[in-house]
Amino acid sequence: MKNLYKQISGKRFDQERALYNLNKTDVVNCIFAGSLDGESVLKECRNIRVLDCKFSLRYPLWHAKKFILKGCSMDELTRAPLWYSNDGKIENCVIEGVKCLRECKNIQVDKTKIVSSEFGWRCKDLKINNSTVDSVYFLFESKNVQIDNLNMQGKYSFQYTKNLHIINSNLDTKDAFWHSKNVIVENSIIKGEYLGWFSENLTLINCKIVGTQPFCYCKNLKLVNCVMAQTDLAFEYSSVDADVVGEIVSVKNPKSGIILADSIGEIIQDGAVVKCNCEILLKENQISA
Repeated sequence: MKNLYKQISGKRFDQERALYNLNKTDVVNCIFAGSLDGESVLKECRNIRVLDCKFSLRYPLWHAKKFILKGCSMDELTRAPLWYSNDGKIENCVIEGVKCLRECKNIQVDKTKIVSSEFGWRCKDLKINNSTVDSVYFLFESKNVQIDNLNMQGKYSFQYTKNLHIINSNLDTKDAFWHSKNVIVENSIIKGEYLGWFSENLTLINCKIVGTQPFCYCKNLKLVNCVMAQTDLAFEYSSVDADVVGEIVSVKNPKSGIILADSIGEIIQDGAVVKCNCEILLKENQISA
C-alpha cells in the first residue's frame, strides 16, 4: 500500500511555530533547537509520526491529534512539551522537560524514561507500560489510567486520581494516592510514608507496603494478601477490610471493618475523636487482638 505521508528528514528548526498545523507527515531525524528559541514548533499537528528527533524548545506538541512520538529525546529546555493533545503514542523516548502531558486524552506511553515534575496532570484514558518516571505530583487529577511495569520515584503521586489500575510496579513515593477514588494496585511494591490518606475505594492486592502512618481517613479500604513492613500508626479513622501477611508494627484507632494479621506489635485505642469499632484479629485461630 502506498505511503500517503510526506516526509521531512534531517532538518533543523528553531523558529516560532516552525511546522505549525503539519498533517500526514513523517518527521525523521530532525533537531528542534537553535538561537531563535521558537516555541510551539509542531502546534496543531494532525496525523504525524515524529521519529528519532531531538527537542530543545518549549511547548513543541500542543493541541496535537493522532501522533506517534518514537525514539525521541526532549531535554530540560523542552518545557511543557505536550498539552491538550489527544490520541497519541510515546515509545522509546527520553523526556526531561517539566510538566509533560497536561489535559491530554487517550495517550499511550511505552518503554520511555520520564524525568518531569508535574507529569500527567488532568489527563484521561492513559496507558503507561514498561517505563520509568521521576516526578513530583505525578498524574494529579487524572482519570481512567492503566499502568503496567512502572518504576516510579517522587513525592505526592496519584493525588485526586480516579479509576486507576496499577500492576507489577515499584513505587517509591511519599503522600501517594491522597484523595484518590477507585484505585486498584496489584503485585506491586509501594514505599513511602503517609500512603493513601483520604482515599475512597482503594484496593491493594498482593502488594508490599513500606512506611509510617499508612491508610488514614480512608473510606472502603481493602488489602488482600499484603505485607506491611515497617508500618506503624496504620489505619487511623479508616473503614477497612485488611488481610495482612506478617506483622503490622502498630495500628491506631481504625474506625470500622476488620483487620486480620499474623501479628500486631501495638494496638492503640485511645484519644479517638470519632467512634471506633473496627474488629482486629490475629490469624492464629482468628483470636481477637
